[in-house]
Amino acid sequence: MDTTFTEEQDGIRRTLRELLRKQSAPDDVKAAVRTHLGYDADLWQRLAGDLGLPGLALPEAYGGTGCGSLELALACEETGRAVLPSPLLPTAVLAAPLIEALGTDQQRDRLLRPLAAGERTAALAAPAPLTRALALTSGNDGPWSGGGRAGGVQARRAGRSEAAESEAGKSEAAEAETAMADAGHASTRAATTPWRLYGSCDQVLGGHTTDLLLVAAHTGAYAGSRTLLYAVDATTATGLTRHRRTTLDETRSLARIELRDTPAELIGAPDADVAEALARAGITLAAALAAEAVGVADEALARTVAYVKERQQFGRPVGSFQAVQHRLADLYVEVESARSAAYYAAWAAADPEAPAEDRTTAAPLALAQALEAQHTVTGQAIQLHGGIGFTWEHEAHLFFKRAAADLLLFGPPHRLRAHAAQIAEVLA
Repeated sequence: MDTTFTEEQDGIRRTLRELLRKQSAPDDVKAAVRTHLGYDADLWQRLAGDLGLPGLALPEAYGGTGCGSLELALACEETGRAVLPSPLLPTAVLAAPLIEALGTDQQRDRLLRPLAAGERTAALAAPAPLTRALALTSGNDGPWSGGGRAGGVQARRAGRSEAAESEAGKSEAAEAETAMADAGHASTRAATTPWRLYGSCDQVLGGHTTDLLLVAAHTGAYAGSRTLLYAVDATTATGLTRHRRTTLDETRSLARIELRDTPAELIGAPDADVAEALARAGITLAAALAAEAVGVADEALARTVAYVKERQQFGRPVGSFQAVQHRLADLYVEVESARSAAYYAAWAAADPEAPAEDRTTAAPLALAQALEAQHTVTGQAIQLHGGIGFTWEHEAHLFFKRAAADLLLFGPPHRLRAHAAQIAEVLA
């Protein structure tokens, strides 16, 4: 691994940091999260139009900039530094890679271009906890999308009964074996056949105002049972209800999605390995989240260091006391260790020269380390700010709430590590 960043990578970090310092100060963040969208739409358009942020890791053929997961992680580190509320994670880190991996050529061209340009946003709706659907804390090869009559999300072709859908699933499985010889006939037919979705999903990142929903749904029964991915145009779909959830971290908006006979389009072929695609998306998400958590922790530490240099106690700066210096030194080591792990994970996720084992385990392990560092640093930041840090209005709580919510949403760290150890067979 070459640890030296290119001029282009340094430029991405520098430009994004300067822009966010000017337009996404803590007071700006607090104002943005209380709007209907939950983020600053004008700032998002600038990030998309001037910097190409949502298309950073997409190929140029679909309107992206052709960069990779490392550049995306560097961008997430800067958005984390500003605790930026934005559609970046659900759109660029989750939805776009899934469309690129599973979609047909026509679907990629039609769906990815507006996402890359910032004209539309997207979100992934999965019935199971996100870490399970993305195979970060457990395998995702079971019927987690809704294998029974109740729970999860069910997909059925319009006007077809459950028994007929089961028989269709069996025939599609057989048809998929000869799809290569038929020039993609099965994929084309499935994509043009109308589908209907039924069910609900909780904790959908950015789901309350997104334009496009990617829904992981269960279809078929018995031998034809499987999980597939469907696209729902949230701006026009009937039978779709969305509720914004009350969250600890207002900068990370979550929604409950309810689908009642909602029209949808199948993404890709009926024999697509959706579980594998979701697992690969999970690796990308873990690397991006690890970098974002490092940004949060680094900024919280920088603000704390600046404060203890100014705050006077017993006639001298608080930062001059040896006990405070030792605590800050320990926090610095935590941040830098997490940063190294996050950078390596972002590199290993995409570089073919990385060890095969690290491509699947480095990102979850880096995320576990970054989540712990973020929680420790932001908690200590509140304490080192003294009495003012404990006031609810102080900016230190923006960072602490992000850390606490991330532990609940993307952790816990011990489960991330345990699943990575299981994949690597270190306990076998």
